Amino acid sequence: LPEAQLDRFLMHVWVDYPNRDEELAILELDTQRQKEPPKPPSSILSQDDLHAARREVAGVYIDPKLTQYIVDLVIASRKPARFDKDLGRWLRFGASPRATLALARCAKAQAWLEGEAFVSPAHIHRVAPDILRHRIVLSFEGEADGITADDFTKRLLEVVAIP
Repeated sequence: LPEAQLDRFLMHVWVDYPNRDEELAILELDTQRQKEPPKPPSSILSQDDLHAARREVAGVYIDPKLTQYIVDLVIASRKPARFDKDLGRWLRFGASPRATLALARCAKAQAWLEGEAFVSPAHIHRVAPDILRHRIVLSFEGEADGITADDFTKRLLEVVAIP
C-alpha cells in the first residue's frame, strides 16, 4: 500500500515554538545547567515498571461499539466520498490497518493518562489528528484547495457517526 510507506511512526505530533516567556525560561534553565552539574534523576523507571504500565494501558476498557467506531473512521479515511463529497475530492490514499491499531492503543493510553478506566469518543478524537496526520495522502485537488491532513481529519471526525 502506498500509505504504508508513510506509516513508519505511531504518531506525528505538532510541537509549536515556545512563546516569548517560555523561551526566556528555557534560556534561564540552560544558563543554570551550565553553572551546575546535572543532578541524577530521583528515580528511574525500571523495565518492570514500564511493562506494568503497558499492561495497565492494555487493560483500559474500550467498548466494542468504540472499536467499531475506530474501524469505521479508518475505513472512512479510505472511502470518504460515502460520507462527504469534499472529503472524496481531497483524498488520494487513506489510512492503513496500522492506523486502526494506533487509534485503539493511543486512545487507551490517553484514557489511562487521564486516570480513566475506559475509553470515550473524546479520547479517540484527541489522538486521531496525531495518528492520521501522516497516514492521509491528499489529492492534488485537496492540496490545491489548501486542505491539510488535519483539515481532512477534522471533517472526517465530524461526518462519521459516534455510536
